Amino acid sequence: MSEKLCQSCGKPMGETNKLYGSEKNGEKSRDFCAVCYKNGEFTTEISLERMIEVSVPYLIKEKPGMKEEDARKEMEAFFPTLKRWRKN
Repeated sequence: MSEKLCQSCGKPMGETNKLYGSEKNGEKSRDFCAVCYKNGEFTTEISLERMIEVSVPYLIKEKPGMKEEDARKEMEAFFPTLKRWRKN
């Protein structure tokens, strides 16, 4: 079973629904974390490009020795696979 990821920031959601955001009706979101999504809305208006820039340092920290350019390329390939950023 693959790990459930936030479909906005890519953060692992864990084994429980504790980290999940909320819908307008108060139910837990099935797709987004609480940092990205509350009351049925995204918490920030952020572009895909900015989301990538914000995420690069976290990936470098997670993968010591990774070059910034390689991290950016990985994020540029990863984020468009997530629901928020997918072009239909």
